[in-house]
This record gives sequence, C-alpha cells and structure tokens, in this order.
Amino acid sequence: MGKRGNSIIKGIELDEIITVLNKAYADEWLAYYQYFIEAKVIRGIMKDAAIAELTQHAADELRHANMIADRILQLGGTPLLSPKEWFIHANCGYEEPKDFDVVSILEDSIKGEQCAISIYSQLAEMTKDKDIVTYDIVSQILADEVEHEEDLQALHDDITEFITDIKKKIN
Repeated sequence: MGKRGNSIIKGIELDEIITVLNKAYADEWLAYYQYFIEAKVIRGIMKDAAIAELTQHAADELRHANMIADRILQLGGTPLLSPKEWFIHANCGYEEPKDFDVVSILEDSIKGEQCAISIYSQLAEMTKDKDIVTYDIVSQILADEVEHEEDLQALHDDITEFITDIKKKIN
C-alpha cells in the first residue's frame, strides 16, 4: 500500500472503501458469468446480434473486475478470494436464466445493468471529493454500465418491434 497515494483519501475510511469495492467486485464477476452463460444458451430471433452484445459485455465486466481488484490491492485490501463469497457480498446478485428466449435474456440483462448503474452512482457519490482515484475508476465503470443498458434496450426494442410487425402481417 502506497502511503503517499493513500494520504490523498479524505473523509472516508479505507476499510469502508475496500468493503464497497469488494461488493462491486463480486457483482462484476457475477455479471461476467451471467453474460457468458446467457450468450451460450440464448435462443430465438436475432440471437446472433444478442450473442455479440452479450459477449462484449462479458468482456467489459471482466475488465471492470480487474480494475476493481487492482484498486482494492492499491488500498491495501484483498479482493474476495472465493467465488462463494461473491454470492454473499454482491449488491446485485445473480439470477440464472430460466427462459432462454432472446427477449427474456435481454430483459434480465437490462435489469442487471440498471442495478449496476444504481450501485456505481452510489459509489461515485460516496467517493466524490474524498478518493479521486476510486472515483475515477467508478466513473469509468458507470459510463460503461450506462452504455450497456442503452445497447441492450435498443436491441430489445428492435427485436420486440420486429416481432410485433411480423404478428401484424400474419393477422
């Protein structure tokens, strides 16, 4: 742990930052796995576009987990060491896909992104003007999560609109 680097943290306890970052770390690993497995089991119309989106988001979530782990280590903490701990400490949790239909998968993914946006908004507020390094990392991740929600919602809307149009033509 760098003494000078950590001396810039003001008005917030190191243990508190490490705890909330570990919760976010757990979320990122579970989000990674959720996107990974959803890309494998998804079925239905325009699934290839959804697979591409889910695969990219999985890579982003893994990158986020790496960023957070690095910051936890910089602060003198230890990232959660066991996947079992991810389920215990996660904010957003993990919901296994129950319906593999593309629309259902996208809806589940959108919910996950909305939770992540809420969590990272809180972390940004918590670290703003107190821990600039963590604030910067959290802000970068928050921007990605907002983009993920937008991408997934656009794809969801395109697919549902396409299905609606097809149904109109059939009837």
